[in-house]
Amino acid sequence: MQKKIDMGYEFIAEHRMLFRCPKCHEAITETRPYSMICANGHQYDLSKKGTLYFLSHQIATEYNKEMLLHRRQMIADGLYGPLFDRLAPYMPAGAGAVCIDMGCGEGSFLKKLVRPDHIAVGFDISKDGIFLATDFSEQAFWCVADITNMPFQDASADVLLNIFSPSHYSEMARVLKPDGVVLKVIPERYYLKELRERFYVDQTEKQDYSNDKVYEKFQDALTVVAEERLTYTYPLTSEQQTHALLMSPIQWGATADALTYAAAHPMTELTVDVRVLVGKFK
Repeated sequence: MQKKIDMGYEFIAEHRMLFRCPKCHEAITETRPYSMICANGHQYDLSKKGTLYFLSHQIATEYNKEMLLHRRQMIADGLYGPLFDRLAPYMPAGAGAVCIDMGCGEGSFLKKLVRPDHIAVGFDISKDGIFLATDFSEQAFWCVADITNMPFQDASADVLLNIFSPSHYSEMARVLKPDGVVLKVIPERYYLKELRERFYVDQTEKQDYSNDKVYEKFQDALTVVAEERLTYTYPLTSEQQTHALLMSPIQWGATADALTYAAAHPMTELTVDVRVLVGKFK
């Protein structure tokens, strides 16, 4: 079985023209085992897991390995199956299309959507997430990077995936090809409402929220070529209760008493309520 570091090196050696240096923004001019080097001599070394680290400084994140593994299990079980069905037709059909997942987490979304003939890269600020994503190194290349300073050349991507992640539209416009598309998914009002009802049982104001401003920013930055509100419920088994409770950032603001309450009140289903947006830059 091929080592992950060798798979990573094969990718950067073949596709070095996709990358640029996030420090000086110059092209990558050289690759050698197990590194790549820009025109100004900045060097990026592959980890043993075949990943690259592009951050100039560490960015705090609460997306840890435990939470990401719970999320991975729920994705594998089919929680987002209907969402994948909606997104798949917008993935590029041509061989060699470059697909970049911004804020890829532990990699499952990109793994589910990418095709064997795509050139796929996922990145996130969470090192835990990227190391987990290397379980899918045969499907994509993975790196630790920041959405505000992406390590990719201008007009290099055919599609940018932006699923449950922040956006940086000027940087996205730089990286996307003129005819490329952004696939963005934002939570809507009832998304995982069963979790909010339990974690914030005594804070009703936190049981409801709106992403209208996120939607408006997307509309301001891009021409919306397709959109859909997708709402459905997913039945939960008793074995999935812990995974469901701990898969989402919704738990972060809950008190100890609320966490105890949530564990004592099992859920029978989870609501997925999202807006799927497909856009092109104006």
